[in-house]
Amino acid sequence: MTDFTDEEYEEFQGYEGHEGYSEEDEFEEQTWAIRPNKTQLKRDIAVIHDMCEEITQLAPAQIEKLNLPDEIAVAISAAAKMPFKAARKRQLKFITGLMRKVDIAPIQEALAKIKAKSAHATRELHQLEHWRERLLSDDKQALTELLDKYPGADAQQLRQLIRNAKKEISLEKPVKSARLLFKYLRVLLEGTQNTEDEQDFFDEESNEED
Repeated sequence: MTDFTDEEYEEFQGYEGHEGYSEEDEFEEQTWAIRPNKTQLKRDIAVIHDMCEEITQLAPAQIEKLNLPDEIAVAISAAAKMPFKAARKRQLKFITGLMRKVDIAPIQEALAKIKAKSAHATRELHQLEHWRERLLSDDKQALTELLDKYPGADAQQLRQLIRNAKKEISLEKPVKSARLLFKYLRVLLEGTQNTEDEQDFFDEESNEED
């Protein structure tokens, strides 16, 4: 979590000077004394600031899923294009000030879903790579274990892909079959056999052979 100095903390209190600063902001500052203690407020601001930093590093399509208010979305887009220097730091402070004026709970929930999905995709990718590496190695038990775990897999199709991929590797040819093997494994592990995804796989394989 970001650790703010007292001077930086004061800057976040209404962030006076930014465009749109109003009498309501001034009133908010004047009533600050009745709010929770300074240490807790600094923690709260740090949480929002770190969340804003995370959002700036998302892909545009992911940011769109957060349904941010227009002003914040524009500010986030601008920050994402800035190098990690003073201007970006000021922009993040500005965004943090804006975020403090909205209900961030829905944003935090949407962000958590995006992060969870990304983590799942990474784990799945590693699993696919692991299986492909084993199948293309000298591990004679790999195919047997895969077929035991996924009894719906087409054993003949897998053996053909493995054989072709190994041949391409040995001849230093483009690894088309290894790529097709990876795609078949993805279809298999996602449990999408007998769906349009599986048909797409066989259509692509057919095109590769033409």
